[in-house]
Amino acid sequence: MGISQAATQERDKPPALRSWVPAPAASLGEASPGPGCLQLARGREARVPGACDWLEKGILVPGLMNVITIEDYKSTYWPKLDGAIDQLLTQSPGDYIPISYEQIYSCVYKCVCQQHSEQMYSDLIKKITNHLERVSKELQASPPDLYIERFNIALGQYMGALQSIVPLFIYMNKFYIETKLNRDLKDDLIKLFTEHVAEKHIYSLMPLLLEAQSTPFQVTPSTMANIVKGLYTLRPEWVQMAPTLFSKFIPNILPPAVESELSEYAAQDQKLQRELMQNGFMRQVFSPL
Repeated sequence: MGISQAATQERDKPPALRSWVPAPAASLGEASPGPGCLQLARGREARVPGACDWLEKGILVPGLMNVITIEDYKSTYWPKLDGAIDQLLTQSPGDYIPISYEQIYSCVYKCVCQQHSEQMYSDLIKKITNHLERVSKELQASPPDLYIERFNIALGQYMGALQSIVPLFIYMNKFYIETKLNRDLKDDLIKLFTEHVAEKHIYSLMPLLLEAQSTPFQVTPSTMANIVKGLYTLRPEWVQMAPTLFSKFIPNILPPAVESELSEYAAQDQKLQRELMQNGFMRQVFSPL
């Protein structure tokens, strides 16, 4: 029986009845097991000195891992993940991040195989929540003339970090979040930004965006577009706060205009202006020169 056929038969067995079968070479990037790979010796684990080609490629076999206790997780594995997440959350566009994605991916995979997914997910959510609460406080301390730009930076930085964080935790997402929680990691992390940053600042941010829209060169078009599209991604119903503003950057979000409804649209705009003024926004009136 060939290796590929044996592997297929093993995958069809219940987990408790599976034995270890080497993965086919194609799935290992045509790598062969090096002299340092863990080998199965009479049903037990045997370690051969030297380098392991498969481990270097992040191909890990659960049945051949050393046991990772909760103490090991807390003292060794989570600190590595914690440090990497810190760097990813605070990097600026174009920054070089001196972390080993392969090592982090391997840590996550090992922890999932050793039944630490629940703890790892809890630690990840707590870690990112604390970061976002700090971001929110920094935004609150921003002067009005810097508020829009700093919100744009915070939003872009976080969304950029998710592009690395989510793939690194793909095994936790697949085998814990999707299967046991019936959710998706990316959705959960976007929701964190919505709850801990955007919701707290939307009533301060929106008046400034409306003011900037009517003041040429106050905010660059790219910054305005990034924020408006980002807010729409976070919570589409925020379109109702400023439908005209959102419609300038997001196509087809408004129904076709009907002449009989123009007066209703005008009334909605006036209502929005009153609500914004009640939330502390006073429209500036400029006298002609």
